[in-house]
Amino acid sequence: MNQEIIHVYLMPGMAASPRIFEHIKLPTNQFEIHYLEWLLPFDNELLSDYALRVSHNIKHPNCVLLGVSFGGVLVQEISKHIKIRKLIIVSSVKTNQELPQHMVLAKTTKAYKLIPTQLVSKIDVLTKYAIGNNIRKRLELYKKYLSVNDSKYLSWAIEQMVCWDQEESMEGIIHIHGDSDSVFPIKKIKNCIIIKGGTHIMILNKNKWFNEHLPKIILSD
Repeated sequence: MNQEIIHVYLMPGMAASPRIFEHIKLPTNQFEIHYLEWLLPFDNELLSDYALRVSHNIKHPNCVLLGVSFGGVLVQEISKHIKIRKLIIVSSVKTNQELPQHMVLAKTTKAYKLIPTQLVSKIDVLTKYAIGNNIRKRLELYKKYLSVNDSKYLSWAIEQMVCWDQEESMEGIIHIHGDSDSVFPIKKIKNCIIIKGGTHIMILNKNKWFNEHLPKIILSD
């Protein structure tokens, strides 16, 4: 008797490529991985409408959704449109109460509108003139894993993240978070699986943990 294959859809973080999942490997006799990608938003598109558009790229019913950072917010919105088996977020938030204070302030003051998102399209120039090893390494990392450098998308995505209005955690959601996450500090995160030493990019550098534990998390009741 053939074992049922569980389809797992992975959504990267803001503007990121599915390449961030390049080290995530699940047993192929149990799971099949599929990668979701960012679409360019329509003018003034609501996050719920955007999520519905992305959901059209999900071809398997009762699948597992896993999203990283803003991708974690998006998969929560997608799960409101389709039937899923399990919802997992990584380095993300479950409600707007988990957003850091500076994002809350940015929403109140609309400071997010002042972010020069057009600089992202000049990442090659920034890398060329980077000063210091750490800055250069970070820019090279952005260059490798960034897939969307459209300033319209980035302005839209930042606004959706900062202004996300979900007040209650979704039933059954599994939240995996690093205790050294500088984007969404652990002190505001509730009810999560904590990875010691995990940063906001732990999907890249803690891949051994994910490869070991994700199968059990997906299969758990």
